Amino acid sequence: MNPVVIIPTFVSMRRSRSAGSVVAVYDHATSLNQQGELARCLNSLINVRGMGQIVVLVASEPGIEDQALTKVRRITSKFPSLPIAVMGAPELELVQQRFEQLGLGRLSREVGLTGYSAIRNFGLVISNIFGFDAAVFLDDDAVVEDEFFLQKAVYGLGKLTRKGIPILAKTGYYFNAKGTYYSQSQNRWYNRFWQQGKSFNEWIERAMRGPRLSRSNHVCGGCMALHKEAFRRVSFDPWIPRGEDLDYMLNLRMYGSDIWFDNKWHMRHLPPEGASEGDRFRQDIYRWMYENRKMEFGRTQIDLLQVKPASLEPYPGPFLESGIDGRVRVTALLRSLGRPDHAAYRRAAKAVHGEALAYAQRNCAKYFEFQYVWPELMTRVENDPVLREALVQSVSMRPAAGNSVSARTQGVSVPASDAAGVDPGATSEIRLNLGEAE
Repeated sequence: MNPVVIIPTFVSMRRSRSAGSVVAVYDHATSLNQQGELARCLNSLINVRGMGQIVVLVASEPGIEDQALTKVRRITSKFPSLPIAVMGAPELELVQQRFEQLGLGRLSREVGLTGYSAIRNFGLVISNIFGFDAAVFLDDDAVVEDEFFLQKAVYGLGKLTRKGIPILAKTGYYFNAKGTYYSQSQNRWYNRFWQQGKSFNEWIERAMRGPRLSRSNHVCGGCMALHKEAFRRVSFDPWIPRGEDLDYMLNLRMYGSDIWFDNKWHMRHLPPEGASEGDRFRQDIYRWMYENRKMEFGRTQIDLLQVKPASLEPYPGPFLESGIDGRVRVTALLRSLGRPDHAAYRRAAKAVHGEALAYAQRNCAKYFEFQYVWPELMTRVENDPVLREALVQSVSMRPAAGNSVSARTQGVSVPASDAAGVDPGATSEIRLNLGEAE
């Protein structure tokens, strides 16, 4: 296979900031005057076998796009052995212009550099333009310690199980700084009605005891691989504030597919100190309330498969059940008493029956409207020679300030070889002897 590794990175004027839009708030953004974690991530990829094209997507605050690109290209220029293409606002503008030429209109909310999902969709569009048959997402605060990381990423991808079920999307897992894959969420009195960590731990413990590949109820967005047959058909949801990776699993299920968990594929997640707990939980409130309304709406559509909370036990089913509004509000109030950042938690509690509820009701149907457009969009831009050439020229003509960027980091290579050490002739017609979760 010929996978492309996609690494989004977020740049801001300051390390931590709040945004007017709940969708444009990120767990961590690197300020212009700080090194950040990207260099550490790229350094860990040097010894990965079969490493092919890497695309770094640069998301930044309005007004600093050029500075952000210069900073990131300065970082990537230090890794001449890696085939890295840095893409940002100029490349996005080329893509949007091409959308308009093809009669698709501008889709700036859906495919862009603002919001986790829009950024991932931009990465999928890039993957399709250059003809890659798999997209592997990696976070910029990840460290890859396994030289076979990429081979494991595409293991089984595009093949069939013994029951004839295609494996079109995969997730691995991460070890945290303490060397464990279990959630460190505290089982404290203020989390009585919000046992997210406990539910996740129960799920992953079962998955780690099972076969190498099993149907997944969880997605690690920083260790995620999508076959082209998945990403050409199903997009990420630009209206979900966070948790777009888990949401993608739900989207796939509604449209008749699934994500598979590979208990042999992992990386290490070493994030910097992030935004305030209260502000992050406020974004979680938007997320889960929106997800609930979206699932309810999806169940009214006759052309979609039913996805019910009972089929997602022990996680995330409990967070998709009715009554989520009350539970999340009580949790925010309890945390305002027992956790730091009291004021932010109180603001979060206030948002439940106000702006968060309004946001969910206003936007819960929009993803399905976009989904009508997505497959046609991907068909039109697939291997588009005009757009591909424009993107290559745009990337190649923008050297890092004060650095001589090697030719290997200037453009995007068109897939032509077995980059990940996997038989390039392997298709979904080849069956794997894989176990399946009951």
